[in-house]
Amino acid sequence: MSPRRSYDQYCSAARALDLVGDRWTLLIVRELLGGPRRYTDLHADLPGVSTDVLASRLKDMERDGLTTRRRLPPPGAAYVYELTARGRDLLPVLQALGRWGEPELGERRPTDAARAHWFALPLLRAVEGQGVVEVRLEEGEFHLRVGAEDGPVYGDGPAPAEPDARLLLDTETCTALAQGELALPDAVRTGRVTVTGDGAVAKALREA
Repeated sequence: MSPRRSYDQYCSAARALDLVGDRWTLLIVRELLGGPRRYTDLHADLPGVSTDVLASRLKDMERDGLTTRRRLPPPGAAYVYELTARGRDLLPVLQALGRWGEPELGERRPTDAARAHWFALPLLRAVEGQGVVEVRLEEGEFHLRVGAEDGPVYGDGPAPAEPDARLLLDTETCTALAQGELALPDAVRTGRVTVTGDGAVAKALREA
């Protein structure tokens, strides 16, 4: 394992960038905010990263206390990576970075990869309250753990149990929400987002 590079500046921002400033590190955090992931799953959902770079970043993140690695019990018996509490503390950093980057989204380029769950963090900012919200897009499904104080804040695929709300919307609407061009309550009122469910989150969205 190569020694960690440093800016050698007595500044908290520089120290933070010593840990997360390398290419791909924050995107690995984005993926692991959805819960433990196998190496192969991470590689599949980080198109463009080489196997060597991904392995190197994961080792660095484990050394720096951002992630841990553990072996699943049989029959899985695979290793998974997950965020530590310090790693999960990067959620507001990623949300702020995403908000700052909203004007840069623009039109989707032909070379742009997309995954449904990449919309999870922008939508997490848009939904108020506390509970599990299932989101269905053309690209796939994911679920949010709105107001979660620890553990994963979202998950790929349908919710593991009956969610507090289900949101059905198209990619164009989800992109508008992610870009900050459209507020979720307005999207519900105008019919661009269909809300079902009997939980408090669903009722609040329908009544907003």
